[in-house]
Amino acid sequence: MARFRTWTGIALAGALSLSLAGCSSTGGKRAEDARKAAAAQGKAAVNTPRWTVAMITHSGDGDTFWDIVQSGAEQAAVKDNINFLYSHDDEAQQQAQLVDAAVDKKVDGIIVTLAKPDAMKAAVARAVKAGIPVVTVNSGSAESKEFGALTHIGQDETIAGEAVGEELNERGRESAVCVLHEQGNVGHEQRCDGVAKTFDGKLQRLYVTGTSMPDVQSAIEAKLQTDKSVDTVVTLGAPYADTAVKAKQGANSDAEIDTFDLNAKVAAGLKDGSLGFAVDQQPYLQGYEAVDLLWLYRYNADVLGGGQPVLTGPQIITEDDADALADYTERGTR
Repeated sequence: MARFRTWTGIALAGALSLSLAGCSSTGGKRAEDARKAAAAQGKAAVNTPRWTVAMITHSGDGDTFWDIVQSGAEQAAVKDNINFLYSHDDEAQQQAQLVDAAVDKKVDGIIVTLAKPDAMKAAVARAVKAGIPVVTVNSGSAESKEFGALTHIGQDETIAGEAVGEELNERGRESAVCVLHEQGNVGHEQRCDGVAKTFDGKLQRLYVTGTSMPDVQSAIEAKLQTDKSVDTVVTLGAPYADTAVKAKQGANSDAEIDTFDLNAKVAAGLKDGSLGFAVDQQPYLQGYEAVDLLWLYRYNADVLGGGQPVLTGPQIITEDDADALADYTERGTR
């Protein structure tokens, strides 16, 4: 496999022994059926009690990134004899209510994202007070320890943004637009802040309605039409990269499209040159390690990180890496 450029050390819980079944990253019924089939065929590698772990994320419907996170979590759950419950809501108050519901069920562990930490603080505190171990993933690394979580698993969003800024410099870019598709998401702001910190050129922020791809496309297209100096568009999620490519075509622009996160479409875009590079935070690893860590904590009181986040990225992925990742993105694990 190609050697990917890694911008920060990645702490892993030992060597992963993965027996992976094919899983779609397209979302919907096909992905759900594939996940159920994988779980049905798997066998636990341990004889510990069948603990229940709930994962509650801020994902909206149809977000392929969270399909990959969920796939990793479910695979670890099979191995660890865990009863895995998944729920999500992109509205922070509803996400907090889902955490409360998991606490009421007296689950044995909770995995939660903190995209909007202020709205989640009370719910996480209730879980901790109830004696339920909590692991945060993906977003909220700065708040995780303060809220009482065992650890945080994900990438440092500021470091990831800084990596993008450096990459843009290497590519000779001079004027970039950072497209934020979820207002109020602290991780997204941190990504753009990181880009601004290291990028030598001009960086603008474009806030779009991420729940409507037509609106996203029209907003990016309008920006490229009105500001011909823009030579780069950076999207903050894999599903938005393809939309940005369409907007570029509609605006008859030569801007390079780059993105955070990776999926099969992004890998294909890197290969055919419609995308410049992607920043991979390894969502499969986030889900897998979160479940595995809660099992380790229940079984052996183990905790990773030493009080610091366990980093799963970022990695800068380019055209040179696309072929090596193709099989993994097709099965929904990268």
